Amino acid sequence: MSYSARTVNPSWHANLDLSFAHAAGRTRLVSKAHQGPLQVQKALYPEGPKICHVTVLHPPGGIAAGDSLTVSARVACDSHVCLTTPGAAKWYRCPNGEAQQQLRFSVAAGGVLEWLPRENILFDASRVVMNLAVDLAPAAHFLGWEILCFGRRASGEEWRRGGLSLRSSISRSNRPLWRERAGVAAGGGFAASAVGLAGYSVSGTLVCAGSDVDPQLLTACRSVQPRGGDARSGITRLPGVLLARYLGHSSQDAFDWFAGIWQLLRPALLGATATAPRLWAC
Repeated sequence: MSYSARTVNPSWHANLDLSFAHAAGRTRLVSKAHQGPLQVQKALYPEGPKICHVTVLHPPGGIAAGDSLTVSARVACDSHVCLTTPGAAKWYRCPNGEAQQQLRFSVAAGGVLEWLPRENILFDASRVVMNLAVDLAPAAHFLGWEILCFGRRASGEEWRRGGLSLRSSISRSNRPLWRERAGVAAGGGFAASAVGLAGYSVSGTLVCAGSDVDPQLLTACRSVQPRGGDARSGITRLPGVLLARYLGHSSQDAFDWFAGIWQLLRPALLGATATAPRLWAC
């Protein structure tokens, strides 16, 4: 992308709308529509026809002030969809305004949606709004995670200015299973607070919703530990929901820990063997 092109179009409003259906033992991407720089690669079936893998692409790689990304996916009855991203999302400095990401997922009865992205990197002075809304029918499942890197630690950059607004909502048959809201001001004490980042630069949350987790599976998940000694982690069981939280300094450690938990949850709750997406080997 040339500099002149960016100055002509100073912000992007990108939308990606996907629909999946299941027939004759195969999950198909039956419709897709996009506006702006959000696209998908062709549907892949590395695990066979039952599970459809789709990679969500944002070619610019970075999200700047005024940019708005919306990804919507509708998963029909008995379909199984795995959505991934090829690399980290970079949230640039926003001297004016903010940048947004909206995720809107709907899963019908017997369907499964997995949202397994790479990390989000919040540059200093970024102003970010991230919303997740998941609507589950009875016997539907959602498993997803988000990893947030506050600043660029390897470059010596801390997240000292800017803000982050988070809103997550998962419902089943229009009744809430899990809600979370956060409004964080950089430099406002959140980074050092014991109830915030506690001095760490990476935070992550994994959510698996749609089934109760039995004590044996909970114990097995808790036996998985993040690599690296300087990290905190915990797993909580709620009615119909399992939550895993990470605090540390490594987005890769967070990703690997979530992947280890996913390997246990996937066969137990989602009815599929834990075959890693091909992108994870890149």
